[in-house]
Amino acid sequence: MRKFFHPHLPALTENSFLRYFSFSLLYLAQGIPHGIMYFGIPAWMAMKGKSVAEIASFAGVLGLPWSFKFLMAPIIDRYTYLPMGRRRPWVLLNQAGLLVSFIGLSMVPNPLENLGLLMAAGFCVSFFSAFQDVATDGMAIDIIPRDEQARANGLMWGAKTIGISASLAAGSWMLNRVGFSFAILTLAVSLAFIMLVPLLMRERPGEKFLPGMPGKTSPESEELHLDSWGEILRSIMHVMLLPYSILLSVLLFVMGAAYNFMNTLIPIFTVKNLNWTDEEYSQVYSAASLFAGILGMFIGGYLIDHFGRIRMLSVYYLLLILLTGGMAYYEVHWLESHFTTAFIFFYTTLYVFSTIGLLSIAMKFCWKKVSATQFTIYMAITNLGFSVGPGLIAPIKERYGWEFTIFVFAIVVSGVLFLLQFMRTKVHMHQLDELEKQDMLIHESIFKAPAPTT
Repeated sequence: MRKFFHPHLPALTENSFLRYFSFSLLYLAQGIPHGIMYFGIPAWMAMKGKSVAEIASFAGVLGLPWSFKFLMAPIIDRYTYLPMGRRRPWVLLNQAGLLVSFIGLSMVPNPLENLGLLMAAGFCVSFFSAFQDVATDGMAIDIIPRDEQARANGLMWGAKTIGISASLAAGSWMLNRVGFSFAILTLAVSLAFIMLVPLLMRERPGEKFLPGMPGKTSPESEELHLDSWGEILRSIMHVMLLPYSILLSVLLFVMGAAYNFMNTLIPIFTVKNLNWTDEEYSQVYSAASLFAGILGMFIGGYLIDHFGRIRMLSVYYLLLILLTGGMAYYEVHWLESHFTTAFIFFYTTLYVFSTIGLLSIAMKFCWKKVSATQFTIYMAITNLGFSVGPGLIAPIKERYGWEFTIFVFAIVVSGVLFLLQFMRTKVHMHQLDELEKQDMLIHESIFKAPAPTT
């Protein structure tokens, strides 16, 4: 077995192509459970006659573990097996947990009649997906140089979108033709193959592939590792309370709620109101996701690099407002399949591009010494919004109808676009530099203070 773990295989820090390739595949793996859990199964439930409230409850349960990522990140920062890298042991552990939870999900008997058990199994899948996301993000922030971050964000989120598309298309086809259990088990097999990526790679040269194999802790990992809860907490409090970090947190929460509101609404709307089958919806959405993912991989990061984060994000949000506002207004065209299909394609593309832009701001705003925990807190705030969004669908739809329910998304994004104009990334970066200087002075005063005289 050791012949597969050749000591001269390049590490992630040594090769930019390997970084792009590895993180793209890891994000592809994140998209597989996301596609079937958030899109495929809700559309399948809608076609099988489940109510809007039941489907929204299922989606809300899936969002809960993602809301508590901020509790997972300090654990990953504080505890690890450094000879195998800072993040890689957690990536492997959670990938294994995700496989086991997928197998458990496949064993739920008659899932449409056992919604409680289905939600419990879905929660487990979501839990390990969230933990895996924390570890992968932490590894990316540690490993990817700043001048590669925008391009890497485009590749990673494009790959994740492709994973969503592929699992949605294949999963929905199998749900309707070979059954729930076989569909979930097949997706689990694909995750097992992708697990070879973290298994065969190392973060830094000289580290171990597995316990008991040759290797040792790298000096870089030793230096970056935080072994004090007090230091982690103090640093996070300082950076998260910076004014523009607070503003970014508000934007992330609101857009998280808005996106999952619309992402959950679209399959319900097309199946229940337009009488699409869940397979018809899945084919359209998976094609749209594939299209958006490929565009995101190749030009998403480039546009951010070339025109700037705030400018491009403003353009994306303005187009989302016009798109969803137009969809709500032109009800007469809803039954025309090409009209609704075009809406899904444009919405999905703008969703991917705006996500790349917003997350690139979040990555840039991170203080290097606690960047993994800080970025995870940003993502936890986003996913707290994700868990809130679906719960708003049923009350709004029942009281105001489909037109206003769709238009609510445009109203919310309008508010976010307004707040975005107050964002000043250069000011925030200057404040980060000041924090770094203060931190260095504190450490110098502690470790270089003259010895007391007698």
